[in-house]
Amino acid sequence: MSNAAITIKLSAELVNEAKRYGETFHRSAPKQIAYWSRIGKIAEENPDLPYSFIKDILLSLNEAKTSKLESFTFGNSK
Repeated sequence: MSNAAITIKLSAELVNEAKRYGETFHRSAPKQIAYWSRIGKIAEENPDLPYSFIKDILLSLNEAKTSKLESFTFGNSK
């Protein structure tokens, strides 16, 4: 899989919304659009999952990728 950039045409309205949201969440407009795209793809593939759950999944995947996981012990296991 290539990481080559491609050029696509987007409406000015979408780009402006991405800039506005991106500033709030400290993302560039392209990264905000990519985030929305990823959320949308997951939502289409899993229509029963609420947005908050999808967001938590993405956060967990990022934590696993960056080795920021903590061990958890269930019940009285020693």
